[in-house]
Amino acid sequence: MIQIDNLTYRIEGRLLFDGASASVPSNHKVGLVGRNGTGKTTLLRLLTGEIQPETGSVSIPRNARMGGVEQEAPGGDIAVVDCVLAGDRERTQLLARQEAATDAHEIAEIQMRLVDIDAHSAPARAAAILHGLGFESGEHTRPVAEFSGGWRMRIALASVLLSQPDILLLDEPTNYLDLEGTIWLENYIRRYPYTVVMVSHDRDLLNRVAGSILHLEHLKLTLYAGGYDRFERTRREKLELQTKMRTKQEAHRKHMQSFVDRFRYKAKKARMAQSRIKAIERMEPIAAVLEEAVTPFNFPEPEKALAPPLITLDNVSVGYEPGVPVLSGLDLRIDPDDRIGLLGVNGNGKSTFAKLISKRLQTMSGTMTRSSKIVVGYFAQHQLDELDASRTPYDYARDLMPDARDSQRRARLGQFGFGVEKADTKIDNLSGGEKARLLFALAVFHKPHILILDEPTNHLDVDSRQALVQALMEYEGAVILISHDRHLIETSADRLWIAARGTVRAYDGDLNDYRKYVLSGAKDAALEGVAPQGGEIESPRGSAQERRRQAAQRRERLKPLKKKIAEFEREIASAQKQIAALDVELADADLYERDPQGAKDAVRRHGDMKRTLEALEAQWLEATESYETQSIAAAGA
Repeated sequence: MIQIDNLTYRIEGRLLFDGASASVPSNHKVGLVGRNGTGKTTLLRLLTGEIQPETGSVSIPRNARMGGVEQEAPGGDIAVVDCVLAGDRERTQLLARQEAATDAHEIAEIQMRLVDIDAHSAPARAAAILHGLGFESGEHTRPVAEFSGGWRMRIALASVLLSQPDILLLDEPTNYLDLEGTIWLENYIRRYPYTVVMVSHDRDLLNRVAGSILHLEHLKLTLYAGGYDRFERTRREKLELQTKMRTKQEAHRKHMQSFVDRFRYKAKKARMAQSRIKAIERMEPIAAVLEEAVTPFNFPEPEKALAPPLITLDNVSVGYEPGVPVLSGLDLRIDPDDRIGLLGVNGNGKSTFAKLISKRLQTMSGTMTRSSKIVVGYFAQHQLDELDASRTPYDYARDLMPDARDSQRRARLGQFGFGVEKADTKIDNLSGGEKARLLFALAVFHKPHILILDEPTNHLDVDSRQALVQALMEYEGAVILISHDRHLIETSADRLWIAARGTVRAYDGDLNDYRKYVLSGAKDAALEGVAPQGGEIESPRGSAQERRRQAAQRRERLKPLKKKIAEFEREIASAQKQIAALDVELADADLYERDPQGAKDAVRRHGDMKRTLEALEAQWLEATESYETQSIAAAGA
């Protein structure tokens, strides 16, 4: 059991934990969740003993082996598979001792221990893990240094998985994985026989893997039974109950205080009043529920609607080197209301396709037809590294709005959560989530007709991901979504396309169908219409198409309400403008002597307009509440 007792810790004066306590049972799988910046990674470092608490204690079972992915990616000329095998330190040490040993008894002891830890199967297990994480067999012997940072982090993950520690600590393990790798890792962790503590914002992963959720909030730790959805429901019910109890307690306190105020100085009631004073003093106040607001995403509507199709591809090929296409035979169409989830193993051309649609790559052959007025917004994780660390969000806004006033630039930044302070903060000092929000702001700045999102959630916490889902529900342009976050795809995409075998085509199943094929190793067979063992492919479930159809219908139902809200806002602005003009007119003292009847009419119009404004604001509020309720329900459906 992992025991955290009365833990207090701060970084640079900022308190992260204050008397936090929790217990994690042995061989339990726990998801560690909380808003970005609350201290989840710090807690993992406290568990490993890398840092020490100010007060309190963290204890783990004696002799328990603990392992986690190092923050620095491995490198060097060592082969990938050898790097992974080196992660099993005991096996590596035993093999080194065996090479140097000369004593027969020592050699026998070493060999027995190697048998106990199943050392002979380590190369095969390493190869299986690497395959699950997306490495082709021919890549196992390549030097680690030849791979990008993301792939080297996969190697580090494979290394710790091979070592099978008694307590496995994982910090956002899916950030460097594609959807296929995420599905494989989920299946691996579900079968992992020891304790797992995992920081993750992937609600599908937490629902399928975690037996309990450890929630970090307000400097405290609370353990909830079940996966993420159950945690969310239980916590919501707990907060609702707490709010009701606080309201009831405040009413009770008010009633007793009223009695005290009336009778404390009357002889016959003085004793009873004193009794109530003591009762009030003993009453433990129930804390008010303080929910941290999530800054919403605001994706503007396209400036001008375009007729379908937005883009058509006819036998198109695209790549980076002349005569060497990455994708070919592309026969696809994108319409204004399309919501497309693009699946496929990393390296199969998803990002290449995104660059083609966003005009970052030109066609090699075939015909690509697109409107001359089309605007495409493009978000990709690699753009985080392209941001100038010495600049600020305001600098980027000034570049994009050279003729705008300072207030207009700051208002635009404020829509994405950049207040005055954050807008003037250097990029280098922004968190990963804040940099991602800046990229979103840049991607949608020109009001695109198509929004391409390539792994948009890596630096977003669960609540921010849900805010992204809601923003995509409200967005009126087309969306192409590349993500390992299944919840985001399932709630935002109406159609699934798949990149494989050098092309992109429609996929008629849903993510559950795709998950089965990934786990069966039949990704390519699924595309060709051939089952893994030569049998029939199970026909796609109607529920997949039905869910997509219903999602599109929900968005369609929201459009009239959204237009009505915009109409109310225009009418409110007009009424406010007329009231302001009347205020100026009525402020003229000479008016009442010069034109008494005109002044009287102006006063009447001012009153009428005020009442009109109040009615419009009430209608706007009702429509807005209805829209928010329906859109949240649709996003969570």
